[in-house]
Amino acid sequence: MNWNQCRVFVTGATGIVGSWLVKQLLQKGAYLVTLIRDWDPQSELIRSGTIRQTSVVHGALEDYATLERAINEQEIDTVFHLGAQTIVGTALRNPLPTFEANIRGTYNLLEACRIHQDLVKRVVVASSDKAYGEAPILPYTEEMPLQGQHPYDVSKSCTDLLAMAYAHTYHLPVTVARCGNIYGGGDLNWSRIVPGTIRSVLQNRRPVLRSDGQYTRDYLFVLDVVEAYLLLASRTPEEGIRGEAFNFSTEHPVQVLDITQRILSLMERTDLEPHILNQARAEIRDQHLDASKAKRLLHWKAQYSLEEGLSRTIDWYRAFLST
Repeated sequence: MNWNQCRVFVTGATGIVGSWLVKQLLQKGAYLVTLIRDWDPQSELIRSGTIRQTSVVHGALEDYATLERAINEQEIDTVFHLGAQTIVGTALRNPLPTFEANIRGTYNLLEACRIHQDLVKRVVVASSDKAYGEAPILPYTEEMPLQGQHPYDVSKSCTDLLAMAYAHTYHLPVTVARCGNIYGGGDLNWSRIVPGTIRSVLQNRRPVLRSDGQYTRDYLFVLDVVEAYLLLASRTPEEGIRGEAFNFSTEHPVQVLDITQRILSLMERTDLEPHILNQARAEIRDQHLDASKAKRLLHWKAQYSLEEGLSRTIDWYRAFLST
C-alpha cells in the first residue's frame, strides 16, 4: 500500500501506540492529522518533535463537530481510532468520563466517517482483550461474545459493537484490532506493570504489584502493534476483511510476577523483591488471545520476542528518565 498517497487521521496520537504509529506513517510519506486533547510535553509524540510534522486538531472525542470538521476539511481517507481512556483504575474510580470518551467518542467518530463515506476508505478501531470480559474458556477467539462487566471492559465491548454496527448496517469500511497488554517506550502510565517496574528499578525501589502477581496476560511490543494496525488498515476495504475483528497476540501469556522478574533480571536487579499488594479490583484474572485468524487471513505474526521487546523498552526508559 502506498501510504504517501494517504491522508490519515489518528485519534489518541499522544498515547504509546499513537506516538509510534504516527512516526511510522510519516516515514512512509503519509499526510498526518492528529487529534490532541491535552498537551503533554512528556508524550513521545510531542517530546520527539514528531507532532510538528502533523496537522493538529485540538479537541475531544466527545465533541462530534470537531471530529466531523477534521475529516471533512482535511479530506481524510484513513482513520486510526486509538483515542480512549485506557486505565482500568481510572475507569473504576469514575466511570462516566470513561463511558463518554470510549463510547460516545467512538460513535461520534464513526458517524462522522459515515456521512463522509465518499472520503473515508478505511477505519481501524483499536480495541482490547478486555472487550471479551471474563470467559470460562481461554484463549479468546473472535467468535466469542463481548460481555464486559467492569466499567472499562464494558466501554470496550460497546466500542466493538458500535464498530460492527456501522460496518454491517452502513457498510462503513471498519475493522477492529484487539490486543492484550501493549508495552514499549513512551508509556507514561506508571500504574502499568512494565513502565512502573522499570521506573522503580531505575529509582532503586522495589516494584509494586497491585494484584497477587498470579494474573496472566498477553504482552505485545508496541512496534508489533503498529505493524498490525498498518497491515489491517491496508486490507480493511477488502471483502472478507471489512467488518471483521482480529486478535493480535504472541500467544504466550505471562503471569504478572513472571514479567516483573524478567524485567528485574534484564536490569540485573533481582535483589529488588517485588512488593505484592494483592489489592486489584474489577480486573479479570486470566486473559489471553488466539491470533490464528490474523495469521491465516492477514499473514501477520509478532516479530519481537518478550526479551527483545523488554530490552528495547528498558533502553528507552533509561534514556527518558536520565534526562
